Amino acid sequence: MTDTGGLLFNPNTYDPRQFDPGTRRQLQALIAYFEERGKTRLLQDDLDAVWVADFLEFIKRERIFATFLTPSDFGVGDDNKRWDTSRNAALSEILGFYGLAYWYAEQVTILGLGPIWQSDNIKAKERAAEQLEAGGVMAFGLSEREHGADIYNTDMILTPAERDDEGVVFRATGQKYYIGNGNVAGMVSVFSRRADVEGPDGYVWFVADSAHPAYELIGNVVHGQMFVSNFALHDYPVREEDILSTGTEAFSAALNTVNIGKFNLCTASIGMCEHAFYEAITHANNRILYGNPVTDFPHVRSSFVDAYARLVAMKLFSDRAIDYFRSASLDDRRYLLFNPVTKSKVTSEGETVVRILWDVLAAKGFERDTYFSEVRQLIGALPRLEGTVHVNVAQILKFMPNYLFNPGSGPDVGTRDDPADDLFFWGQGPARGASQVQFADWVPVFEKASAIPNVARFAEQARALQALLASAAPDAEQQRDLDFMLVVGHLFTLVVYGQLILEQAELRGIDNDVVDQIFDVVVRDFSGYAVALHGKSSSTPAQQEWALSAVRKPVTDSDRFDRVWQQVRAYDGAYAMRP
Repeated sequence: MTDTGGLLFNPNTYDPRQFDPGTRRQLQALIAYFEERGKTRLLQDDLDAVWVADFLEFIKRERIFATFLTPSDFGVGDDNKRWDTSRNAALSEILGFYGLAYWYAEQVTILGLGPIWQSDNIKAKERAAEQLEAGGVMAFGLSEREHGADIYNTDMILTPAERDDEGVVFRATGQKYYIGNGNVAGMVSVFSRRADVEGPDGYVWFVADSAHPAYELIGNVVHGQMFVSNFALHDYPVREEDILSTGTEAFSAALNTVNIGKFNLCTASIGMCEHAFYEAITHANNRILYGNPVTDFPHVRSSFVDAYARLVAMKLFSDRAIDYFRSASLDDRRYLLFNPVTKSKVTSEGETVVRILWDVLAAKGFERDTYFSEVRQLIGALPRLEGTVHVNVAQILKFMPNYLFNPGSGPDVGTRDDPADDLFFWGQGPARGASQVQFADWVPVFEKASAIPNVARFAEQARALQALLASAAPDAEQQRDLDFMLVVGHLFTLVVYGQLILEQAELRGIDNDVVDQIFDVVVRDFSGYAVALHGKSSSTPAQQEWALSAVRKPVTDSDRFDRVWQQVRAYDGAYAMRP
């Protein structure tokens, strides 16, 4: 059997040698926990919408959240406590592999911790560290039913109160919606505004306790294992020691928390797709139809190779983005571009991978005893958990002029899987200035890999995008037309996506056949968006002419395809969850 090369996570062979012994032990203990529960119970708990209480007991016993989510400054003598994005991503991928509900409990804990670790409130930080050590989880009280995640508007109102013996300075009244862990969180970070202060100066982050009598848990707004709560505060007493940040700092804390926490959407999607991929290839490669294995059909092989190339690309981009996150500083904020790309592009690719696999599995994909059935229902949540894809693509567009036309001299960034505490996350500074972020020149990255046929082919398209923006750029009216600009954003995103894929492929020594197959996909996707631009009602004749000229056919190579297919087929039987 062909070696799979270890590109996809496999619980049977997982050996995270890049991490310290304590981290390796905890990650492997997590895998053992799920494998011992077995597939039958895992799927039944999902079908029965069982809250993840047993899982959280395990997390408490193994001190996983306490170890992974506590900065070293509050580790209280535990040298393994740190906020290490590399190992946090590994944890997130494993949780996604076994079920979105488990990932979600961690994800919203990360979000809830964001405003706390960014604050100057030492007492609140100490409380958070203590609660994590005790096995607690957190919640992020930003969204509201009427306003969604619109942080410019909030109906959670803080009214000044007479200071009493307990130090109460405000009373909070209002509701929050879509709040994960809101049923059990010991500390709920709540975004609010003061009744007596107008404008941005009135913003306040404070912490609430879900067990307090003035905290009303209204219910779960979804049916599932995840508890996505709607809660209300009724004259909730807010003390000085509960206040995390105010004014513009509170506003920045909201956005900067999203920079930290929503990155994990990509690794959840990767984990879910990996598990689905194992089920799909093992089923299809052993199913006989019309006297032949299903995978003898050319269209089925093409689907699997396409899904595999997209999934490996998701991993390469996300792994490389981690390096930029961990190396970030006030002088190097390239992560602000790579973050929305992970949230929109990687998660959207996850949907595409599952759809392709489902086209092969067909009715099998509905069966309740498959993990795939759970994935197909939930994979679409990830691109939509933070606004929608268009929110992130609109953010991506802010970086386009500097990235494409004004390269700087950003520092070289190597692989960052060292056991360091990523302290910059808690001091990102004001949430503004995206258009000023500088990037190293992307062109040499593509030139270095130009011997790979489809990399060279896509580089032609990337240069064509530069030509479009230089000679037939969107006019003022088109720039206000988000429907039009989103297509431009998708075209630009592919250039960024391709750059980091190539960087990581070189660092990992990825087989050129796989890289070539990935860019076969990227070339086709760019051509698809070019055709979409041509069809927009507001596109000009010059833009329409450009669009057709930018369409390319990938460089086809049947021998390369067959070699990649052999890699794909090697995953048949490589992993199946224990019953």
